[in-house]
Amino acid sequence: MNADRSTGIVTDLDADSLAALALGLLRGPASNARTILGLAGPPGSGKSTLARHLVAEVERHEGPGSAAYLPLDGFHLSTAQLDRLGLGHRKGAPATFDADGYVALLRRVATERFQDIYVPDFDRGLDEPVAARHVVHPHTRLVVTEGNYLAAADHPWPEARDLLRELWYVETDDAVREARLLDRHRTGGRDEAAARHWVTGNDHPNGEYVKAGRAACTRIVRVGRLPSHPNGRSVL
Repeated sequence: MNADRSTGIVTDLDADSLAALALGLLRGPASNARTILGLAGPPGSGKSTLARHLVAEVERHEGPGSAAYLPLDGFHLSTAQLDRLGLGHRKGAPATFDADGYVALLRRVATERFQDIYVPDFDRGLDEPVAARHVVHPHTRLVVTEGNYLAAADHPWPEARDLLRELWYVETDDAVREARLLDRHRTGGRDEAAARHWVTGNDHPNGEYVKAGRAACTRIVRVGRLPSHPNGRSVL
């Protein structure tokens, strides 16, 4: 990772102030180069909502297409592949992602500047990954990528970090995350008992694994209130 990870800065800022920090990455030396900002954090911490807000704010200041969104969720294995691997009950765990495919696309984003690069996402209505929902244009200067495992120590996540200018850890109280996750699963069709079972048996161990990478991040951010965004919910 290009940034100095030794700072360990803990920042309590609103989403607009964090957008100003993201805009600051486009100023100064090498400002013409494409910058990739990563957001890591446990399930339900607000990564996808913050990422979309940062992209929208950069585009508002710098123009359409100046920023792009690249979610790790787009590299979730399909239900068919999860069933084949016997991993349907662990959906959202590290092994349920095409992590190498994610790193390969991130590398393209870092090095290719002369053509559109299409980015997959996850559709909660379909409960499946979908191709080419987002696009990184040749003139895109900031790409915001987010996912649970960007700070993880296991292969291939350190390769992804080497491509990031900064990696922010989005920290949220566990009780707040649990409430968000329960609401997410109930909205997705699970009853109360099934939602709680999923949070306890799947989201919680995934979140504890994510927390181990906190020290690898450039900045720890705590956002008191996140802006709402239509269809901005993460699969995790």
